[in-house]
Amino acid sequence: MAGVSADPVDASVTSREAAWDLYEMIQACLQAPSYHLLFEAVLIVWIIQLLFVKSYKAKATLTEKEKEELIEDWRPEPLVPEVDPEHPVLQDMENRLIDGKIGRHVNINGKTYLNVASMNFLGMSGRVDIEASISTEYSQAEVAIDTVKKYGVGSCGPRGFYGTVDVHLELEDKLAEFMGVEEVIMYSYGLATISSAIPAYSKRGDIIFCDEGVNFSIQKGLVASRSKIYFFKHNDLEDLEGLLKAQEREDKQNPKKAKVTRRFLVVEGLYMKYGDFCPLPKLVELKWKYKVRIFLDETLSFGTLGATGRGITEHYGISIDNIDLMAASLEHAFGSYGGFCCGRSYVVDHQRLSGLGYCFSASTPPMLTTAAIKALSILQENPELLTKLHDNIRYIYEKLSKINGLRVMGETVSPMLFLQLAGPSDNRELDKAILRKIVQKAEEQGVVLILAAYLEEEEHTLPPPSIRISVSAELTHNDIDRVVSVIDDCYQNTVS
Repeated sequence: MAGVSADPVDASVTSREAAWDLYEMIQACLQAPSYHLLFEAVLIVWIIQLLFVKSYKAKATLTEKEKEELIEDWRPEPLVPEVDPEHPVLQDMENRLIDGKIGRHVNINGKTYLNVASMNFLGMSGRVDIEASISTEYSQAEVAIDTVKKYGVGSCGPRGFYGTVDVHLELEDKLAEFMGVEEVIMYSYGLATISSAIPAYSKRGDIIFCDEGVNFSIQKGLVASRSKIYFFKHNDLEDLEGLLKAQEREDKQNPKKAKVTRRFLVVEGLYMKYGDFCPLPKLVELKWKYKVRIFLDETLSFGTLGATGRGITEHYGISIDNIDLMAASLEHAFGSYGGFCCGRSYVVDHQRLSGLGYCFSASTPPMLTTAAIKALSILQENPELLTKLHDNIRYIYEKLSKINGLRVMGETVSPMLFLQLAGPSDNRELDKAILRKIVQKAEEQGVVLILAAYLEEEEHTLPPPSIRISVSAELTHNDIDRVVSVIDDCYQNTVS
């Protein structure tokens, strides 16, 4: 027959091998630690349970009575902390309605006031006489209106998706040419500009040396970076260099870690809480000496400092190539909205994928973009705007310095000045109440001032209470004389 029979010898060998394997397995189990066997048994039971037991249990339906009880007991958390309705800030804001454009004068509840509260340094917002004096076809407002007719009110999307319009690219090109840098990136919100740029580069494990007097936007950027933060005293170079030397010694002890650790120095060109400048020349020296990267926030100094408005670098005569990243705002000097970062192309391009405010925020409305383009054109064609602004600042600084009982803080060419009590008390709220009365009495005499306000529980450092004075190129010397006279009179009446 053609069939093949099994060999009994081979079958016997196979059975002996199987028996021997079983014997070895049993011996291995007996020799294994008891906790190991227990762990394997638990795993087997768990696997069986996953295979045969349902992954969910049907929930019993609540009765109408139970639903009503749950709804009655539920107390939603407030979106914001409760505020005392008698809070002075709320009292000041009550029943106020601003009508029309905000410029040298502002209309509140039908009454015209002299305005030194708005940060409209070059008078771009609502100013007609500047626009009319330029031999161009359209004013800034007319350009914005025409843009709305062509593009609509907004792009409705982030720049990286479907939010980029040709005017965005035009403004970036014009700003890059104006600043003398390789590339510019625009953000749709001024506050988000520097707070997005910092965490785009500095990550966990990196080190940031930062002036303790920086603005709130920078502080949020520091938190988002999750880096190791070293604060040095405001504009105290000795304190800063002490921190840099300490880090240098630590790097020598651990060179392997030092090679992968990035170090940044974050400062403002013109400090928003103090009105003074950073000592940029010395900071640049420390940059090269200790190998740190400088991030410079020119929110207030862009468009106000320097012969042509290029900011603190032009004011000091320092090449912008010494700055690794510069951020600025279009919301103050330019009377538009948003901000931008500028520098070398490889630095700027990185933000197009990692700058949160750029990647996830809708782009700037085209009408505000063309308004910024027009403002840049106005500034370039009218350099006398800066001459007038600087003259007004020096004039008002000199006049305010003569008020007995008040102390003026800030630089003599800073468009933002602060008035503090010359003899402050130990009670911050009491000092604020005195200054608030001065603001209220000044308004009664037709001058709008503003008390500097901060998120006190969240600020890293708090400057003394003060009245913030924003100087504009639109003001005349007669306007300034009136402002100073009103402040002096109100202060004397308040403390007498």
